[in-house]
Amino acid sequence: MMIKIKICGLKCPEDIFYANEAKPDYIGFVFAESTRRIDFSRAAALRGMLSDKIIPVGVFVNDSITSITELHKAEIIEMAQLHGNEDESFIAALRENCSVPIIKSVAVKSERDIAAARLSSADYIMLDQGKGGSGRSFDWNLTGGLDRPFFLAGGVNIDNLERAAKLSPYAVDISSGAERGNEKDRNKMIELVRKIRKLSAGL
Repeated sequence: MMIKIKICGLKCPEDIFYANEAKPDYIGFVFAESTRRIDFSRAAALRGMLSDKIIPVGVFVNDSITSITELHKAEIIEMAQLHGNEDESFIAALRENCSVPIIKSVAVKSERDIAAARLSSADYIMLDQGKGGSGRSFDWNLTGGLDRPFFLAGGVNIDNLERAAKLSPYAVDISSGAERGNEKDRNKMIELVRKIRKLSAGL
């Protein structure tokens, strides 16, 4: 199984150039409150620089269906990652407005959260420690009870990537682990992608 990789929080042209060189499967544009937040116009400009072989994901926290739909219809994002309190009714309403594939992030504190992730109607689920981009992880041992593909997020970096791969996620999601001094680092991005490809080949 080839584990995919998403590098999140791209916010400037240099980040896009690094991504085009590293070739992750996905990149993330953050539209929520964060040091990595960008607006519609910046995202549109960056999207125009991005390789068409990389899927851009919009990251939202309790945003409006209208905002998500506009970004998708403008072809700035191809997937929507919901990182707030969006419930099943929100997901259903979003689907009525546009055909964007949905990733629902679940803050994992206990096995109860894994059970909730299993039942989500989202196209994909993401297991995280709660606050995205913090560099902190949850108890990865809890993922053993999950029987659907998942994105693994929260504190994933080059040092624990091998352990992350052994959990057999659909994808790993990395933000601060691809940075140096709060800015995306070219060498880290390239090494992360190279290593996950190598680890996947050995599974």
